[in-house]
Amino acid sequence: MSDVGGTIRVRRGTITRNTQETSIVLSIDLDGHGEVDLDTGIGFFDHMLHHVAVHGLFDLVVKAQGDLYIDAHHTVEDVSIAIGQVIDDALGDRRGIRRMGEATVPMDEALARVVVDLSGRPYSVIDAAFTSPMVGQMPTSLVIHSLESIATHARMNLHAQVLYGRDDHHKAEALYKALGRALDQATQLDSRRAHIPSTKGTLTA
Repeated sequence: MSDVGGTIRVRRGTITRNTQETSIVLSIDLDGHGEVDLDTGIGFFDHMLHHVAVHGLFDLVVKAQGDLYIDAHHTVEDVSIAIGQVIDDALGDRRGIRRMGEATVPMDEALARVVVDLSGRPYSVIDAAFTSPMVGQMPTSLVIHSLESIATHARMNLHAQVLYGRDDHHKAEALYKALGRALDQATQLDSRRAHIPSTKGTLTA
Protein backbone atom coordinates (compact mmCIF):
# COMPACT_ATOMS: atom_id res chain seq x y z
CA MET A 1 0.00 0.00 0.00
CA SER A 2 1.46 3.36 -1.04
CA ASP A 3 0.55 7.02 -0.72
CA VAL A 4 1.09 9.38 -3.65
CA GLY A 5 -0.47 12.81 -3.74
CA GLY A 6 -2.55 11.98 -0.68
CA THR A 7 -4.19 8.99 -2.39
CA ILE A 8 -3.78 5.52 -0.89
CA ARG A 9 -3.10 2.91 -3.55
CA VAL A 10 -3.07 -0.84 -3.00
CA ARG A 11 -0.69 -2.23 -5.58
CA ARG A 12 -1.53 -5.90 -5.72
CA GLY A 13 -2.44 -8.24 -8.54
CA THR A 14 -3.96 -11.73 -8.56
CA ILE A 15 -4.64 -14.11 -11.41
CA THR A 16 -6.01 -17.60 -11.91
CA ARG A 17 -4.97 -19.11 -15.23
CA ASN A 18 -6.24 -22.49 -16.39
CA THR A 19 -5.42 -24.16 -19.69
CA GLN A 20 -5.13 -27.76 -20.86
CA GLU A 21 -1.42 -27.50 -20.09
CA THR A 22 -1.26 -25.66 -16.76
CA SER A 23 -3.29 -24.53 -13.77
CA ILE A 24 -1.92 -21.46 -12.01
CA VAL A 25 -2.89 -19.25 -9.08
CA LEU A 26 -0.54 -16.30 -8.66
CA SER A 27 -0.47 -13.04 -6.73
CA ILE A 28 1.96 -10.18 -6.17
CA ASP A 29 2.18 -7.22 -3.82
CA LEU A 30 4.56 -4.60 -5.18
CA ASP A 31 4.86 -2.98 -1.75
CA GLY A 32 5.71 -6.14 0.13
CA HIS A 33 8.76 -7.39 2.00
CA GLY A 34 10.06 -10.19 -0.22
CA GLU A 35 7.88 -12.91 1.29
CA VAL A 36 7.24 -15.90 -0.98
CA ASP A 37 5.16 -19.04 -1.27
CA LEU A 38 6.29 -20.79 -4.43
CA ASP A 39 5.51 -24.17 -5.94
CA THR A 40 5.81 -24.58 -9.70
CA GLY A 41 7.04 -28.17 -9.55
CA ILE A 42 10.35 -26.96 -11.02
CA GLY A 43 12.83 -26.42 -8.23
CA PHE A 44 15.28 -24.24 -10.13
CA PHE A 45 12.49 -21.99 -11.44
CA ASP A 46 11.16 -21.57 -7.89
CA HIS A 47 14.71 -20.65 -6.87
CA MET A 48 14.88 -17.95 -9.58
CA LEU A 49 11.46 -16.49 -8.75
CA HIS A 50 12.48 -16.39 -5.09
CA HIS A 51 15.37 -14.13 -6.08
CA VAL A 52 13.08 -11.79 -8.04
CA ALA A 53 10.76 -11.41 -5.05
CA VAL A 54 13.44 -11.06 -2.37
CA HIS A 55 15.53 -8.55 -4.30
CA GLY A 56 12.47 -6.69 -5.59
CA LEU A 57 10.84 -6.67 -2.14
CA PHE A 58 7.68 -8.12 -3.67
CA ASP A 59 5.41 -10.55 -1.86
CA LEU A 60 4.87 -13.34 -4.38
CA VAL A 61 2.65 -16.41 -4.28
CA VAL A 62 2.84 -18.93 -7.13
CA LYS A 63 0.97 -22.23 -7.17
CA ALA A 64 1.27 -24.05 -10.48
CA GLN A 65 0.49 -27.50 -11.76
CA GLY A 66 1.67 -28.21 -15.27
CA ASP A 67 2.30 -31.02 -17.72
CA LEU A 68 5.79 -31.70 -16.40
CA TYR A 69 5.54 -35.27 -17.72
CA ILE A 70 6.17 -33.61 -21.10
CA ASP A 71 8.75 -31.02 -20.04
CA ALA A 72 9.05 -27.72 -18.17
CA HIS A 73 8.24 -25.46 -21.11
CA HIS A 74 4.51 -24.85 -20.63
CA THR A 75 4.83 -24.33 -16.88
CA VAL A 76 7.70 -21.83 -17.10
CA GLU A 77 6.03 -20.01 -19.99
CA ASP A 78 2.58 -19.76 -18.39
CA VAL A 79 3.88 -18.76 -14.96
CA SER A 80 6.02 -16.07 -16.60
CA ILE A 81 3.00 -14.81 -18.56
CA ALA A 82 0.98 -14.67 -15.33
CA ILE A 83 3.76 -12.81 -13.48
CA GLY A 84 3.81 -10.20 -16.22
CA GLN A 85 0.03 -9.87 -16.09
CA VAL A 86 -0.14 -9.39 -12.33
CA ILE A 87 2.66 -6.80 -12.42
CA ASP A 88 0.69 -4.92 -15.08
CA ASP A 89 -2.50 -5.20 -13.03
CA ALA A 90 -0.81 -4.07 -9.81
CA LEU A 91 0.70 -1.01 -11.51
CA GLY A 92 -2.69 0.32 -12.57
CA ASP A 93 -2.28 3.47 -14.69
CA ARG A 94 1.36 3.68 -13.50
CA ARG A 95 0.83 7.12 -12.03
CA GLY A 96 3.68 8.32 -9.81
CA ILE A 97 6.12 5.48 -10.51
CA ARG A 98 9.78 6.05 -11.20
CA ARG A 99 9.16 4.00 -14.35
CA MET A 100 12.78 3.10 -15.13
CA GLY A 101 15.26 1.03 -13.18
CA GLU A 102 18.53 -0.78 -13.62
CA ALA A 103 20.74 -3.16 -11.71
CA THR A 104 24.08 -4.85 -12.24
CA VAL A 105 24.46 -7.91 -10.06
CA PRO A 106 27.41 -10.28 -9.51
CA MET A 107 27.09 -13.94 -8.61
CA ASP A 108 30.56 -15.27 -7.94
CA GLU A 109 32.32 -15.25 -11.36
CA ALA A 110 29.20 -14.13 -13.27
CA LEU A 111 27.93 -10.60 -13.82
CA ALA A 112 24.53 -9.63 -15.22
CA ARG A 113 22.80 -6.35 -15.97
CA VAL A 114 19.08 -5.66 -16.35
CA VAL A 115 17.51 -2.35 -17.39
CA VAL A 116 13.72 -1.88 -17.44
CA ASP A 117 11.31 0.80 -18.53
CA LEU A 118 7.68 0.33 -17.46
CA SER A 119 6.70 2.20 -20.58
CA GLY A 120 3.53 0.29 -21.46
CA ARG A 121 5.29 -0.85 -24.65
CA PRO A 122 6.48 -4.46 -24.51
CA TYR A 123 9.94 -5.09 -25.95
CA SER A 124 12.85 -7.20 -24.83
CA VAL A 125 16.50 -7.55 -25.83
CA ILE A 126 18.28 -10.38 -24.03
CA ASP A 127 21.92 -11.29 -24.51
CA ALA A 128 22.73 -14.41 -22.51
CA ALA A 129 24.61 -17.53 -23.57
CA PHE A 130 24.45 -20.81 -21.67
CA THR A 131 26.73 -23.80 -22.15
CA SER A 132 24.61 -26.51 -20.54
CA PRO A 133 21.17 -27.64 -21.78
CA MET A 134 19.73 -27.85 -18.27
CA VAL A 135 20.11 -26.40 -14.80
CA GLY A 136 18.32 -28.71 -12.44
CA GLN A 137 14.92 -29.50 -13.98
CA MET A 138 14.85 -26.35 -16.13
CA PRO A 139 16.21 -26.03 -19.67
CA THR A 140 18.55 -23.05 -19.85
CA SER A 141 16.77 -21.91 -23.03
CA LEU A 142 13.74 -21.14 -20.87
CA VAL A 143 15.63 -18.47 -18.92
CA ILE A 144 15.46 -16.19 -21.95
CA HIS A 145 11.90 -17.24 -22.78
CA SER A 146 10.80 -16.56 -19.20
CA LEU A 147 12.24 -13.05 -19.23
CA GLU A 148 10.69 -12.33 -22.63
CA SER A 149 7.28 -13.53 -21.46
CA ILE A 150 7.39 -11.42 -18.28
CA ALA A 151 8.37 -8.34 -20.29
CA THR A 152 5.65 -8.83 -22.89
CA HIS A 153 2.82 -9.28 -20.42
CA ALA A 154 4.02 -6.64 -17.94
CA ARG A 155 4.14 -4.31 -20.95
CA MET A 156 7.66 -3.22 -20.21
CA ASN A 157 10.87 -2.63 -22.11
CA LEU A 158 13.48 -5.09 -20.80
CA HIS A 159 17.16 -5.22 -21.67
CA ALA A 160 19.08 -8.04 -20.00
CA GLN A 161 22.66 -9.12 -20.49
CA VAL A 162 25.06 -11.61 -18.98
CA LEU A 163 28.31 -9.69 -19.19
CA TYR A 164 30.43 -12.73 -18.38
CA GLY A 165 30.49 -15.91 -16.35
CA ARG A 166 31.27 -19.63 -16.49
CA ASP A 167 28.60 -21.35 -14.41
CA ASP A 168 25.10 -21.39 -15.93
CA HIS A 169 23.43 -21.45 -12.51
CA HIS A 170 25.31 -18.32 -11.52
CA LYS A 171 24.53 -16.54 -14.80
CA ALA A 172 20.80 -17.23 -14.50
CA GLU A 173 20.75 -16.31 -10.83
CA ALA A 174 22.47 -12.99 -11.49
CA LEU A 175 19.89 -12.22 -14.21
CA TYR A 176 16.86 -12.88 -11.99
CA LYS A 177 18.37 -10.99 -9.05
CA ALA A 178 19.07 -8.04 -11.34
CA LEU A 179 15.50 -8.22 -12.66
CA GLY A 180 14.13 -8.01 -9.12
CA ARG A 181 16.32 -5.04 -8.22
CA ALA A 182 15.61 -3.18 -11.47
CA LEU A 183 11.87 -3.71 -11.00
CA ASP A 184 12.12 -2.54 -7.39
CA GLN A 185 13.53 0.77 -8.61
CA ALA A 186 11.10 1.17 -11.49
CA THR A 187 7.94 0.34 -9.51
CA GLN A 188 8.76 2.61 -6.58
CA LEU A 189 6.56 5.66 -6.16
CA ASP A 190 8.18 9.08 -6.28
CA SER A 191 6.44 11.64 -4.07
CA ARG A 192 7.34 14.34 -6.60
CA ARG A 193 5.43 12.56 -9.34
CA ALA A 194 1.69 12.79 -8.80
CA HIS A 195 1.24 12.44 -12.55
CA ILE A 196 1.91 9.71 -15.08
CA PRO A 197 5.64 9.80 -15.95
CA SER A 198 5.28 10.27 -19.68
CA THR A 199 5.17 13.28 -22.00
CA LYS A 200 2.24 11.50 -23.71
CA GLY A 201 0.23 11.59 -20.48
CA THR A 202 -0.35 7.83 -20.52
CA LEU A 203 1.56 4.58 -20.13
CA THR A 204 -1.40 2.34 -20.82
CA ALA A 205 -2.22 3.09 -24.45
